[in-house]
Amino acid sequence: MLKVWGRNNSSNVQKVMWGIAEMGVPHERIDAGRQFGVVNEPTYRAKNPNGMVPTIEDEGVVLWESNAILRHLARKHGKLMPAALADQARVDMWMDWQQTVLGQGVGPVFIGMIRTPAEQRDMAAIEKAKQAAIAAVGILDAELEKHMFVVGNTFTVADIPIGIMMFRYKTLIPEAPARANVDRWYAAMQARPAFRQHVTDIPLT
Repeated sequence: MLKVWGRNNSSNVQKVMWGIAEMGVPHERIDAGRQFGVVNEPTYRAKNPNGMVPTIEDEGVVLWESNAILRHLARKHGKLMPAALADQARVDMWMDWQQTVLGQGVGPVFIGMIRTPAEQRDMAAIEKAKQAAIAAVGILDAELEKHMFVVGNTFTVADIPIGIMMFRYKTLIPEAPARANVDRWYAAMQARPAFRQHVTDIPLT
């Protein structure tokens, strides 16, 4: 059975769990990271030398990096991955964009507003990160004007990491301007039971 190490309130673990739920993959999740420890134990470090979550073990295949795990599971189970190679490349592109662009704005806002005590917050840095996130969402909005989901008109693994970030964006930057295409797409994410179970029903901590 697929094993997943990681706590359920980690955004990167949530990506994997949401994907697993959408694909219907039997699995076992083991709490790890932050208050649960585990990640510094030698047996865990042998699997993931970064000491981070998530890590999976799937029939002898050990992987870390949440987006890579999602792509592996999608290809293995033949679900949530487009058939056309060009569309698979677009899936890779947008999943990378989540980490290199969208996450670089949303991430510092999350750390600043959720993980940092109010008296220690650098509000100028948080505001700069907010503006970076808002600009990134403008790019996403332009893409979603062309089709229903991030890559074409079918839900794919590309929607998952971006959906995770957009929950944080919507929660932490309520003053962000409305984006008609993003808002339509995000409503479709909210309608998915797996998104609610593994993302929006879990408090940000």
